[in-house]
Amino acid sequence: MVNKAILIGRLGSDPDIRYTPDGVMVTNFNIATDEIRKDKNGERIQKTEWHRIVTFGKLAEICGSYLTKGRLVFIEGRIQTRSWEDKDGVRRSTTEIVATNMQMLEAKGQGRVQQTPSEEGPPPFLGADSLPEDDVPF
Repeated sequence: MVNKAILIGRLGSDPDIRYTPDGVMVTNFNIATDEIRKDKNGERIQKTEWHRIVTFGKLAEICGSYLTKGRLVFIEGRIQTRSWEDKDGVRRSTTEIVATNMQMLEAKGQGRVQQTPSEEGPPPFLGADSLPEDDVPF
C-alpha cells in the first residue's frame, strides 16, 4: 500500500511553531495549490485548494526558520486524518499532510534560486529524501 502526497504550492501564512510535551518542535502551515482549466464555454476557471501541512523535529526547525507567507515550496509526505473532541465536546477532524521532505523553490521575493559558481554552497532544499531542484517531478 502507498500513502504519499506530493505538492507544490505557496504558504498562506507563516508557520505556527509549537512543541510536544517531550520537547519536539512541530510546525503547522497551509499551502495553496491552483488548478486552472477551461469550462465548456472556453472560459478560464481557477480553483485554489488549501492543504494543511505538519512537520516534526529537524524539518520543523528548518520550516520554522526559513518559511514565510507567500514562499513557493515542494512538500512530500503522507496523508493523515485525525479526530479529537474540542473543549465544548464537539467531535472535530482534519486531514493533513505529515511532511517528510520540504524544498524551497524560490529565494525570498524572487523566482527559482539559481546558484552561480561564486555562490556555491548547500542547496536551498532540506529534508529527508530531498530532490535536487532540477529533478522536481513536475
